[in-house]
Amino acid sequence: MDTTKRKGTISVTITYICWGLLTVFWNLLAEVNSAYVLAQRVVWSMIFMFGYLAVTGRMGDIRKIFEEKKTVFCCMVSGVLVCINWGVYIFAINSGHVLDASLGYFLEPIFVTGIGVFFFHEKMSRLEQMTALFSLIGVGYLIGVYRMVPVMAMVIGLSFAFYGAVKKSVHLDAGLSLFAETLFVTPIALLFCIYSEMNGHGSLGILHGMQFLLFPMAGVITSVPLLLFNRGVRMIPYYLTGILMYVNPTIQFLMGLFYFHEPLEIHRLIAFCFIWVGVGFTVWHNVKEMKQ
Repeated sequence: MDTTKRKGTISVTITYICWGLLTVFWNLLAEVNSAYVLAQRVVWSMIFMFGYLAVTGRMGDIRKIFEEKKTVFCCMVSGVLVCINWGVYIFAINSGHVLDASLGYFLEPIFVTGIGVFFFHEKMSRLEQMTALFSLIGVGYLIGVYRMVPVMAMVIGLSFAFYGAVKKSVHLDAGLSLFAETLFVTPIALLFCIYSEMNGHGSLGILHGMQFLLFPMAGVITSVPLLLFNRGVRMIPYYLTGILMYVNPTIQFLMGLFYFHEPLEIHRLIAFCFIWVGVGFTVWHNVKEMKQ
């Protein structure tokens, strides 16, 4: 493996590990309303990215965001989608549904493939079709046994999949696009923070002293891994990214079991097994491409 590819692999792997371990961070804010935590995450992510653009001498690039109406619209939509993803994910972690969050990110690549087929007319390989089939069997099994749809997992997976699809139309790098996405939803986030504090649903009286630093840290841990990912993903082949992406939900799954001690019922385990078999087909497909 050459130096560039090695650096890219390390960057992307570290990103996925960070995303997997974020379950611990959000749990530190478990006593605070999840929507309020989301609002603070949006505001501080925007502030951090503004500072990043200023320090790197890219303030002049901000005008690129507003040059085309399509870019503005797509950034607004992607901002809403990523807020849905962040919000449901934080709620899942802090309400004892880490395994559901893990399930959502295991399913997300399948949703991405489906969007590619139906909206971008991309073709699935036979192994990718097997992945989709086994994933559908797993979800269908859960629905059949529990007579309910795994809503949180589906929303987490679908929101991030559609977020990625919308981002395909945004010709901005990761730094500018994250700044734009958070910028457009920051006014709503700020108003929600003010409203929450005025009505006693914020963080005052819950957090004390140094705990308030968790909110600025939320902006940092949101932005830095994304910038690291954007740097690394350009250095490695796409199929390698496809293999590494399962590091995140795997860590979340293990954290749910061994850190948060969530129960893993037999039916949920069976559903996960179907999905893991499907994931195996995708990994096999990517390994074959890597050998070629």
